Amino acid sequence: MKIQILTVGKLKEKYLTQASHEYLKRLSAYANVEIREIAEEKTNDSPSDAIIEQVKAKEGERLLKHLSPDTYLFALAIEGKTLSSPQLAQQIDHLTTYGKSHLTFVIGGSYGLSPAVIKRADQLLSFSKLTFPHQLIRVFLLEQIYRVCKINRGEAYHK
Repeated sequence: MKIQILTVGKLKEKYLTQASHEYLKRLSAYANVEIREIAEEKTNDSPSDAIIEQVKAKEGERLLKHLSPDTYLFALAIEGKTLSSPQLAQQIDHLTTYGKSHLTFVIGGSYGLSPAVIKRADQLLSFSKLTFPHQLIRVFLLEQIYRVCKINRGEAYHK
């Protein structure tokens, strides 16, 4: 199984980088996981709605360039479907069993994802209705992918 994580922006805090590296190390026994960081558009501290839409569009174009046509795309979005870890594990097991061995998860920037990325997504996935920094979501996502792999292999993992 090949898993690609496309994310807008780089990790800035050392503790998040360490956590990300730890989960990538753990995941190496289960899947080929690649993280691609896409440049984040710069704006002033209080951009207009029009500027925010331009930012999302530019970031979206960059994200879409890194998608292969055969990948199954999970877009992380607050309006997405909330799944339990076992439900996500079951869905990924189903996808890989029936020919989808390339999965991509996309994490937008500070303002979210462009409509073009949302439209391309096979599924919108939400971790919560709460708002989290997109950098922290990367660690959450890696942990959940690791948990999914453990569940699907029938291995113990704390609840």
